[in-house]
Amino acid sequence: MKKFILALLCVALFFGVSAAGALEPVAPKDLKVGFVYVGPVGDGGWTFMHEKGRLEMEKAFPGLESFFVESVPEGPDSVRVMETFIRNGARLVFATSFGYMDFVQEVASKNPDVVFMHCSGYKSAENVGNYFGRMYQARYLSGLVAGKMTKNNVIGFVAANPIPEVIRGINAFTLGARRSNPDVKVKVVWIFSWFDPAKEKEATLALIDAGADVIGMHADSGAAPQTAEEAGVYVVGYNNDMSNYAPTRHLTAPIWNWGMVYETIVGQVVDGSWKSSDIWWGLKEGLVELAPISSKVPAETVALVESERTRIVDGSWDVFSGPIKNQKGEVVVKEGEKMTDGDMLGMNWFVEGVEGEIPQ
Repeated sequence: MKKFILALLCVALFFGVSAAGALEPVAPKDLKVGFVYVGPVGDGGWTFMHEKGRLEMEKAFPGLESFFVESVPEGPDSVRVMETFIRNGARLVFATSFGYMDFVQEVASKNPDVVFMHCSGYKSAENVGNYFGRMYQARYLSGLVAGKMTKNNVIGFVAANPIPEVIRGINAFTLGARRSNPDVKVKVVWIFSWFDPAKEKEATLALIDAGADVIGMHADSGAAPQTAEEAGVYVVGYNNDMSNYAPTRHLTAPIWNWGMVYETIVGQVVDGSWKSSDIWWGLKEGLVELAPISSKVPAETVALVESERTRIVDGSWDVFSGPIKNQKGEVVVKEGEKMTDGDMLGMNWFVEGVEGEIPQ
């Protein structure tokens, strides 16, 4: 048994990994970093913001080399991409979409000397960590705006894939909308894709036909905002400030600041302090934020957004604090209680006020 343990330690040291799981320091000039992108860098949303973060990371570490492959399907092809990165010398790999999770585990198990960071997942290993943000906080704030700006009391939501990340965002958005307007209903249409401008447009038009005069979204392109602009209805974007797609109808958007995560993780790899962990930062840390609010939004609503933001940032309150009811009107979070991170990360039900079903 002692020989077996000694052999494992020798393997770890050979690959540059300490017994505690931390890597040996790597100078920026010797570090290569690969990024697996689920969409095109020009999508204006999810991948665009990851690419912006990658460039910020490069600027912060002169001499570091990074590269990416865009529009990689969430399937076995991602294995080929990651393995190609490693053959080209990558010591750090970022996989930027939920569906890469099992493939990251597969490649990581064969490459213990490489650090892997998976975005929005929950499976880890000695050389695999996870990173994401409390986007539900910014979603809630944007919902406050949407609820105030609807005249029909009907808000449409273009939803990507039915996983907890998206469900949690819809629920937070709805809680915000009903905080500023208790009569609001949020209608959900699923497109079963992260990036499909044609489907995003089709879903937006269907929601407008169903009476929605404000559109929310969890999709990766600017198609929904552009369609809302053309139809003359308000829209809350996502990922990025999407006001360029809807210059007269864009209200605000929950946005990502990925650069701070990439700089932090690279810094840990450079100084040898990196260890597998889960990053889930929010408004307080600045990973998620709200884009500028339209001048068309009433001053009292802007003030409400700021006061609610303050409560979230100072930790005195968070979005999924009770009482909260589900679609059936049943209390699922009692007064004085709040959901745990585990409960939020596994969320598979809709709050009261959402009209739509979660496909099984």
